[in-house]
Amino acid sequence: MDGESLRKNIILDDPQVTTRRFMMVVTFDGAPFHGWQIQPGDRTVQEDIEKALRIALQTPLHIVGAGRTDTGVNARMMTAHFDVSEETAAKFLDDESRRKKVLYTLNGILRPSVVIWDIFAVNNDVHARFDAISRTYRYYLHTCPDPFREKRSRYFFQPLDFDRMNLEASSLLGTKDFTSFSKLHTDTNNNICTVYDADWKQYAAGHFFFEITANRFLRNMVRAIVGTLLDVGTSKQAPGHIQRVLEASNRCAAGSSVPGYALYLWDIKYPYSIPQTLIPDII
Repeated sequence: MDGESLRKNIILDDPQVTTRRFMMVVTFDGAPFHGWQIQPGDRTVQEDIEKALRIALQTPLHIVGAGRTDTGVNARMMTAHFDVSEETAAKFLDDESRRKKVLYTLNGILRPSVVIWDIFAVNNDVHARFDAISRTYRYYLHTCPDPFREKRSRYFFQPLDFDRMNLEASSLLGTKDFTSFSKLHTDTNNNICTVYDADWKQYAAGHFFFEITANRFLRNMVRAIVGTLLDVGTSKQAPGHIQRVLEASNRCAAGSSVPGYALYLWDIKYPYSIPQTLIPDII
């Protein structure tokens, strides 16, 4: 299915609208950034993209991302939307050739840490954050020395029982209170999340990733879960530990958070289709 077909069910087609909304699909290396969200005095992905867009589109604007990522955390797939005037849309974004020129300019400014794969028009009620029905994260880990993965995956030299960790990970499934795996003093209304899948997978000899999909994630949640699973995998904690941690509703009950450089926002699902053809399948 081509990109235009993918877009047709959310494409903007109302001539009465005076502002236009566009969505973008982004990949970024989190190493140079203090996370996604703009913070005074720190370099962030959102700020870099907004600056580049203002140059490319010659207009002030603000982008809304599908979520936040912490310092150093990467994204294979992040989405964001922004609004511009009809005049700006007609001048820069209303046909494929204009969009390609804008993408070329943006990626020239943002390289090498950020790539914008596509920008496409959507209905004005489409929302990158609130429309998302699930998000998937991956945490990469290797148990044998690998100089090519050092900055992309965490080297873990201790023996790990992955079967045991997967058995523990099954306790995460369902709708539960994840207070024990959340950073303290956040601005969320509640810590209830629904986890659809959570397990370790091997993709090469001595190379693994933990993949977890949920309707929402709390700050630091995946890194705390991985750290706690590693405690079980090394026999530091007994079987049933994840369930006990969940029931405690206390961050002190969980393990230490693992470093962010090996964590990736991997995928975001919406109730409509969006173009993903150029996003890399392997990091």
